[in-house]
Amino acid sequence: MNVDVTGATTGLHWLSVAQAARAIAHRELSPVELTQALLDRIQRLDPKLNAFIRVDGDAALQAALTAEAEIAAGRSRGALHGVPVGIKDIIDVAGLPTTCHSKVLQDNVATADAVSVSKLRQAGAIVLGKLSTHEFAIGGPSFDLPWPPARNPWNPGHHPGGSSSGSGSGVSAGLFPMALGTDTGGSVRNPASCCGIVGLKPTYGLVSRRGVFPLSFTLDHIGPMTRTVEDNALMLEAIAGHDPLDPGSAAAPSGHYGANLDRGARGVRIGFIRHFHEIDMPADPEVTVALERVMRALQMAGADVRDIQLPSLVEFSAVNRVILHSEAWSIHGPWLRSRPGDYGKLARRRLLSGAFLGAGDYMLANRRRLEMIAAVNAALAEVDVLLCASSMDPACRIDSPAEIERTYPRQARTPFNNTGHPALAMMSGLSSSGLPLSVQFVGRYFDEAMLFRVARAWEQASGMDRKHPPIG
Repeated sequence: MNVDVTGATTGLHWLSVAQAARAIAHRELSPVELTQALLDRIQRLDPKLNAFIRVDGDAALQAALTAEAEIAAGRSRGALHGVPVGIKDIIDVAGLPTTCHSKVLQDNVATADAVSVSKLRQAGAIVLGKLSTHEFAIGGPSFDLPWPPARNPWNPGHHPGGSSSGSGSGVSAGLFPMALGTDTGGSVRNPASCCGIVGLKPTYGLVSRRGVFPLSFTLDHIGPMTRTVEDNALMLEAIAGHDPLDPGSAAAPSGHYGANLDRGARGVRIGFIRHFHEIDMPADPEVTVALERVMRALQMAGADVRDIQLPSLVEFSAVNRVILHSEAWSIHGPWLRSRPGDYGKLARRRLLSGAFLGAGDYMLANRRRLEMIAAVNAALAEVDVLLCASSMDPACRIDSPAEIERTYPRQARTPFNNTGHPALAMMSGLSSSGLPLSVQFVGRYFDEAMLFRVARAWEQASGMDRKHPPIG
């Protein structure tokens, strides 16, 4: 069924979060109707995409009935009232298993919601179920696990990015309009890049990680994944905030992320990090052309664009790798010693590398990380936002281990896990083979509002929010 919410008739599955929420608030759309339409689409398309580990359809429909009754009684929980969401399966949802896509935890039932899930529910969101990930957010795409890996809706023979792979695939395919992901080395922004959606890694500590299975305490972030910039800001508004029980949580002001969405790029100073994709890790030519197109569009919108120099991608990646693998080993070492066969081959291999890193390696990496933080802060004292590549290539085939191994490290996302600055990835265009290309914007600490402003300026100039994969 269709609904007229903005003067144009739109399929329910392509409604944005903002469109759906407005239609529900005005009683033009029933939360039950929307939830059922998405569950029907999931039933039809997910066998091709494997975005879900578990669909919680009965609970979602019950929550939709409650949301509908609340609207009928003149009550609304918040900006996401009645809008469905998918949850990456390393994030706890009360009563459902948090498997981390692994045999190790396949019977691990959560007793409480993660803080981020609880906040989404408080804002009125309806949880549809748990989404595929790479095993423990590090080992994938893998075919030797209890559940198959998610696939890319633009071409199901291709990789959707990871580790928030089901989140990216499902949002892009119109199975749900928003999802929670996690990002330790780029795992929100990678599927956002591969699947052509908007993915934000917020400032470190802005969103509580309590109730999320850790990979690296120093680098882990929780972030929103949506089809539009406006929706991303709405979702961040719901999940951000200090949590005194999360040791990494920041006691900093939050909110009003969408306040400047439509101010445009005029007068904004943008630093273009060309050396990431031109020198450090030469990108596919189509990626380079698309980045230049983004830069020119922002210049035409009135932005002042200049080149910026940071440490090399090779060095950023090395620091991320040492910290991530050292901390991941501290978490997984006991299980890897006692039950190594319960891990998939990829996760086991990647996690075991942490056993061979010493305290000296870890300390040197953390010392260099502080210098990298200073370098990015210095650049952002001269400009308002940084522009750079996200992925250096379009998504490769999912059945080519060699291509996955070659392309997976070819990215510019890990620098900003190291430094904790907010970073947003979104589509910059389509390749000649019809796969998404991507761009990344990076901002000052707790200045997500500026990131959204610039990303929205590009979205308006390009119409990227209106591009959907040719599926269903």
